[in-house]
Amino acid sequence: MPDNSKRYVALLTGGTGYVGSRLLIHLTHSGWQVDVVVRPDSDLSLLAPFADSIRVHLHDGSTESMIRIVAESRPDVVFHLASLFLAQHSPRDIEPLINSNILFGAQLLEAMKLNDVRRLVNTGTSWQHYENRDYSPVCLYAATKQAFEQLVQYYAEAAALQTISLLLFDTYGPDDPRKKLFTLLRQVGREVTPFAMSPGEQLIDLVYIDDVVRAFVMAAERLMADRVVMPEHYAVSSGTPLKLKELVGLYCKVTGSNIPIEWSGRPYRCREVMTPWTGGETLPGWAPLIGLEQGIRLMEKLVEGDNL
Repeated sequence: MPDNSKRYVALLTGGTGYVGSRLLIHLTHSGWQVDVVVRPDSDLSLLAPFADSIRVHLHDGSTESMIRIVAESRPDVVFHLASLFLAQHSPRDIEPLINSNILFGAQLLEAMKLNDVRRLVNTGTSWQHYENRDYSPVCLYAATKQAFEQLVQYYAEAAALQTISLLLFDTYGPDDPRKKLFTLLRQVGREVTPFAMSPGEQLIDLVYIDDVVRAFVMAAERLMADRVVMPEHYAVSSGTPLKLKELVGLYCKVTGSNIPIEWSGRPYRCREVMTPWTGGETLPGWAPLIGLEQGIRLMEKLVEGDNL
């Protein structure tokens, strides 16, 4: 088991994003030394409150730079959350998707191998399993996430990396700057003109940010306890998806909002996920603790209790 008297070091990619920054907060408050990998053009605003307690490493895009970063950090665990998410892509998005979701990760794996760093918590997506298949990518983004997992498999076999991939569903929580559903609902709620949405029959699986962060921490603890031999994959799911139309209704009820939605005002997008993936295993010992209604209240700061 992990030694509670030791200060562990985490190397974190994606720390400038919402989920990554919330994981950083938790690890920092729990006594970890957190090293963050950033690019020259990264927005560091979410990291500003922790500038004095974290170490920031600038990655210039080269493999040599990543090798140097891992050598300087010497982490006990690498948390890989960095990615470029695009639900739909255009031709100009091909190179950014490959560079962000495959090349950057491959450089990280090689750097881990060369520096004898063996523990990795990776981030995948439920969108790798369209229509509940063993593998069927919803979009090119999901295909790049699967491609990276194939690289992980190689390094696990050839370099004895111990890895856990957490496949995320939709995530939400307070102070979320992403252009996600609840951000849209707040914006539409301030307007008079109805907002055109799909018929709203698709099921949405939402997991509150505290529960997501806890899954990453528990995965790291599992790695540090030497319980992982070959790559493991776990779904971070609420287990209780809700139809989009019902979800909007619940949000309106909890917040007292009157949001003008024009249902069926636009068609479903190509390869719309109507039913979330249900074939994943759950990380041993983990279960969501915050239900959707409570999560909405916490997100909108209608009650106290945010644990991060």
